[in-house]
Amino acid sequence: MESVVEAESNNTTEAKSNNTIEVESIYLEYESDMDLYESYMPFFTHGGLFFRTEDLYDMGTELTLHVLLPDSLEFSCVKAQVSWVTPYNAQNGNDMGVGVCFTDDIDNVNQQIEKIILHLSGAHTQTLSM
Repeated sequence: MESVVEAESNNTTEAKSNNTIEVESIYLEYESDMDLYESYMPFFTHGGLFFRTEDLYDMGTELTLHVLLPDSLEFSCVKAQVSWVTPYNAQNGNDMGVGVCFTDDIDNVNQQIEKIILHLSGAHTQTLSM
């Protein structure tokens, strides 16, 4: 099944520890519960998401995610860190992209995701990261 997740990025500047660093903002839109289930990475302590992208990210890169969950009217915000990279032409045939773990879940995105995909927890569908 082809995911309809849309990832758009733009750079913003955020202050951190008296240093100004550039933090990229990523906008993710999930149209269905199954798309969200396939992208969710529950094995990270505070949850995370995998998204397809041709952009290259280094491990540890900090991002700000703006996530539109299925049936939501507004984006929710969560700070994340790149913790998984699937390169182009991966041996297992998985799509190129990155997985991020949530580091500062301002809007309780992880809790919202878990509530949305709860009814799919018995699904034996392959995810984008496993």
